Amino acid sequence: MSLTIHHLHQSSSERVIWLCEELSLPYTLKTYDRVPLLAPEEYKALHPAATSPIIQDITDNGEEITLAESGACIEYISHRHASGRLFLPPTHRCYPDFLFWWHWVNGTFQPTLGRAMMARMAGLGEENLMVRLGAERMRRALAMLDERLRAEEWLAGEEFSVADVMLVFSLTTMRYFFAYGLGEFEGILGYLGRVGSREAYRRAMERADPGMELVLGADAPLGKSLM
Repeated sequence: MSLTIHHLHQSSSERVIWLCEELSLPYTLKTYDRVPLLAPEEYKALHPAATSPIIQDITDNGEEITLAESGACIEYISHRHASGRLFLPPTHRCYPDFLFWWHWVNGTFQPTLGRAMMARMAGLGEENLMVRLGAERMRRALAMLDERLRAEEWLAGEEFSVADVMLVFSLTTMRYFFAYGLGEFEGILGYLGRVGSREAYRRAMERADPGMELVLGADAPLGKSLM
């Protein structure tokens, strides 16, 4: 097998492992512990971006490539090794929805969570303007997502896609870093229940982070924060 996934424990590289399990693709998994929170130097040396995920592969002409960024890794694996499976084609009636949600996750939602996390780490009070604006943007994002998932089984509609693979980290493992609840969002909770019933997701998470409690419910893993 030529594909190698370099997985930093409890990180967004779980997305790539899950993708390969959904596609039944063979891969070599190399895992790295945080020291104590950030990636070790060995991991950072793999790619100039120094962030997870990172994959390596051998092309048809024998050249080794190293690739970072979740979206890039997912697109590469799907199109290079699985004929574009889990990407909806432009001819699909749900293609506009797929395209929006596929880009929304890392373009809007994950950055929103990241900014809120940094504000909390900085100790800014709830009265701080940036904190209030961030909280409102986060609530608006969750409400929009909840409305979608009350109406549809998956982000792109009836069909599971890479948009779902991209999203779930932000709703689950990310809450080890930035604790937030989902109690009022029944659509999202129902969706996470469907995700948790997928055998490929369970296999992927057991390989990625054995023994880690999956955050598929309303409550964040209180007392287990990594931040």
